[in-house]
Amino acid sequence: MYERLVERFKEYTVILRPDRDEPEWWAGAPSVLRTEGGTFFLAARMREGISPRGRRGYEVRILEGEDGASFRPIRSIKREEVGIPGFERPSLVWDPKTGRFKLYLCGPLEHGWGILKLEDVDHPREFDPKTARRVLAAPPPQDDFVSVRGYKDPFVLWDGEEWHMFVIGSDRVERTYHFTSRDGEEWTPDPENPVLDAGGWHNFYTRPACVLPDGVGYLFVYEGSDLSWRDPVYNIATGLAYTLDLSHIVDLTSSEPLLRSTTPGNYHTWRYSHWLRVGERIYVYAEVACPDDTNEIRLFVL
Repeated sequence: MYERLVERFKEYTVILRPDRDEPEWWAGAPSVLRTEGGTFFLAARMREGISPRGRRGYEVRILEGEDGASFRPIRSIKREEVGIPGFERPSLVWDPKTGRFKLYLCGPLEHGWGILKLEDVDHPREFDPKTARRVLAAPPPQDDFVSVRGYKDPFVLWDGEEWHMFVIGSDRVERTYHFTSRDGEEWTPDPENPVLDAGGWHNFYTRPACVLPDGVGYLFVYEGSDLSWRDPVYNIATGLAYTLDLSHIVDLTSSEPLLRSTTPGNYHTWRYSHWLRVGERIYVYAEVACPDDTNEIRLFVL
C-alpha cells in the first residue's frame, strides 16, 4: 500500500556520525527546526557504548545550517553540566509568541526518567545547562503496582493556541503519552492517556516520534517494536498514524512497520524521526542503524 512512499526513503544524506566508529556508539535522536529566516537548527543526542544502557547519552549537541543538509556545531551540553547520568532525546522549538528558543532535555532522575527544560534564549548557542529544571516527572512509586515510572523523549509543538508534548511513558513497557501547556512550563495530562494503543507489529513498544501538521489534522509518526524481535528495546521501527485533535489517533500501518533501516547490522533501527515541511518538500531526519552497529542521523527528502 505504501510502496511508493517507502521507495523514496532509499536515498539519503548522512547528517551526523557518532564520535567513534564502534558498535553501540550512536549519533541520533534529532530535533530540528527552521526559522522564519530559513536557518536550520538541529539538536542531537550523542551516545557512547561504554556506560550501562540507559546512561550512555553523554552530550546534547546543537548544530546550525543554511540548507538543512550541512550543519556545523555551535553548542555542546554535557551530562555532567546538567547533573544527570545520561541524556536521551532533546526537543528544540521556537516560541512564536516571544521569538525565543526553548530546549527540553530528558534523563534519569531519582525515581525514573523525567523531562527538563533550560531557560529560553535568543539564539541556540546561548543555552545554559545550569538553568535546567524539571518540568515533567512521574510521582514517586508508593507500592509495587504497575504505574508510570517515568517520561522521556519529548516531542514538543505549538498548534497556534497551546503547546503539546508527546512523551514516552514507561510502565514496564513504553507507551505514548500526551500533555498540553499554555506556557511550555506547566503541563496537563491528556485524560485519554496513553493515546495510541499497542498492537500488531508494535505489540511491545509503541512510542511517539513526530507530529506533522497536514491541513486538516496531523500526520502522527510513531515507532515501536515486536516482542519477538531481537532486542526489542533498541530494535525500533517506524509507522504512521493520523489524528484530528492530537488526542485520538488512528493507526495507518498496524500490520507492518513502514520504515526500517536499509543498512542493518544486528539491528534494523529507524527511529526518533523528525518530519519538517520545507516549501513543497518534507525533510525527514532520523536515527538509523548502520552495518557496523553504529547509528547515524540521516536526512531523507520527500
